[in-house]
Amino acid sequence: MIGASARRRAARGRRPVILVLPALCALAFLTLPLIGLLVRAPWPTLTDRLFSPEVGEALRLSLYCATLATVICLVLGIPLAWLLARADVPGRGVIRALVTVPLVLPPVVGGVALLLVFGRRGLFGQYLNDWFGVSLPFTTTGVIIAEAFVAMPFLVISVEGALRAADTRFEEAAATLGASAWYTFRRVTLPSVLPGVIAGSVLCWARALGEFGATITFAGNFPGKTTTMPLAVYLALETDPDAAIVLSLVLLTVSVAVLVALRERWIRGAV
Repeated sequence: MIGASARRRAARGRRPVILVLPALCALAFLTLPLIGLLVRAPWPTLTDRLFSPEVGEALRLSLYCATLATVICLVLGIPLAWLLARADVPGRGVIRALVTVPLVLPPVVGGVALLLVFGRRGLFGQYLNDWFGVSLPFTTTGVIIAEAFVAMPFLVISVEGALRAADTRFEEAAATLGASAWYTFRRVTLPSVLPGVIAGSVLCWARALGEFGATITFAGNFPGKTTTMPLAVYLALETDPDAAIVLSLVLLTVSVAVLVALRERWIRGAV
């Protein structure tokens, strides 16, 4: 056993030189832009800019919209994940493919699709507008819908994976003891997959916070109403690059925090 372990360590320690250089180039390619952001940041005026009205407004709107979008994803995404993981429904593979489409769909295309469905003359938007006087595009609600559309797959995939990995014996025992399906889901299934729900929620929230393409297409860019942080970065690049850098640093900090928060989960999954 000792010899086998030593051989494994020796095999892992061997580094083909031909792979080292491309690996270092890839690492530099991924990290240099982030280092450049830190180097060019206006550190002497960072605090003043961070608490300026424009940055504060965009930050508050982003946090508000991303949080509500995550709540929507939780309410709708957990049942969808359960359907994909546990329910024996026809066409489950097609449903799963449709769920993952927003992951690979260009966000601008997603915004156009939302306009065609929820716009004033859209498939459903026309009825919302005519019957209830509700118009979703170019509103704060439109931002929330756009963010939920692009972020929900992260939650569904995470929760589905947790449900598939969960031990179903406890659910079977609860059913044997006479617990209803809803009671079993609330008191047994959901607590058992809570780490997956939390991880999916964090990823979902972070994706919603950084959404740009679908938001600007479906909700527009109106300060105080639909201008979230990514849109504020886009605007500031033309008028105040230092403000754009500050907003970018905020988004970078959030991204790093998400990675740190989920690091242990990913490491456990990779071992």
